[in-house]
Amino acid sequence: MKKTLFLSVLLGTSLGAQAIPELAYDATDILKLPDNIHLGEAAGVATNSKGHIFVYTRTGAAAATVGSSRTFYKAGSRLFEFDQAGKFLREIGSGLYGLNFAQQVRIDAQDNIWLVDQGSSNVMKFDPEGRLQLVLSRKPEAISVRPVGGGAGRGGPGGGEGRGVGPGAASASVPTAPAGASASAPTAPAGASAGQPLPPAPAAAPAQAAGGRLGAPGPPGSGIPGDSFNRTADVTWDKAGNIYVADGANKTVGNARVAKFDKDGHFIKSWGARGSEPGQFSAIRGIVMDAQGNLYVADSGNNRIQVFDGDGNAKRQIAGIGAPMAICITAGPHQYIFSSNSNDPETLDNGEIYKLELDGKIVGKFGRAGRIMKEFGTVNAIDCRSENELFVGELLSWRVQKVTLRK
Repeated sequence: MKKTLFLSVLLGTSLGAQAIPELAYDATDILKLPDNIHLGEAAGVATNSKGHIFVYTRTGAAAATVGSSRTFYKAGSRLFEFDQAGKFLREIGSGLYGLNFAQQVRIDAQDNIWLVDQGSSNVMKFDPEGRLQLVLSRKPEAISVRPVGGGAGRGGPGGGEGRGVGPGAASASVPTAPAGASASAPTAPAGASAGQPLPPAPAAAPAQAAGGRLGAPGPPGSGIPGDSFNRTADVTWDKAGNIYVADGANKTVGNARVAKFDKDGHFIKSWGARGSEPGQFSAIRGIVMDAQGNLYVADSGNNRIQVFDGDGNAKRQIAGIGAPMAICITAGPHQYIFSSNSNDPETLDNGEIYKLELDGKIVGKFGRAGRIMKEFGTVNAIDCRSENELFVGELLSWRVQKVTLRK
């Protein structure tokens, strides 16, 4: 009883009993693409200070080449820029090494462009002109696809966590998402469509700490100190420019932590492991920071948003909004959170988007899962630079909708 009361005080209470208002809205598809360019799954969408729209999409000529016992994976995602009216302007990073399986795009206060790729596990920073400035983590050169004998993976003996491939790993030339996949078999990056070719899970390697030192394995999902990401999900920053990476978009494989770096990419600390207790995670899908330096982590597998300070101390949680698959936070003196209870790609259940106060109070919700305009097909990204004008990226419907909330 005491433990229950303590957690309620520390983390906040569920909001499921609220009567939730329905918010009126309109939606349009404003993007205008050249005849020879097409969107695939719209994994990431963001806007800059000019109102330009950036879309990180799973499209292009993905290739997996098998050589003896290893598979080499490249391409598969592209970054497009549009003006505020939706006119296509350019592609950024064409053919870049780390663009494998798009997960997210974010724009910082200086209009730098940040890409998060779940396939390569890279976080990449571009300046406003599109020049690559910083890379966090390292793309695996090659991935073992034959059964292995249980050598130590990067997350510890047996390779069951982190970047390792554990005993009994499945043999395949291009892994796909099997039904009911277990942690010992290659699984789809979170948000992948059924049967879609996937970048294989990274190869087993000795655990290394920051600076190349060997590190002792931690709890499942905690990864190792540094930027050895696995199934990277999202990125955000604080006022000092420190970088926070949500590392672990999958429920059963990869990492389950938040990693903090300084503005130049030097590792500071990380926290988290796989689980359901405060400070633990299951399928992190987003991360944003408010003007007061509070960090909001979309802990989708646990049906909650966890709130931390910039050092990783748990402050509270927000529940009663389904499984938060995409989150954003508005600018301005009165900030709001938008969070999508996105449908699973195999169903058309749920799909509504919630508008929340920072303390977790629900202002309202709008939308449902579906395939036509004003419905949402597995939302993976929300941009809310403006409180009443959102851009929503969908995996199932291969599009970005501009959503206008009626005042």
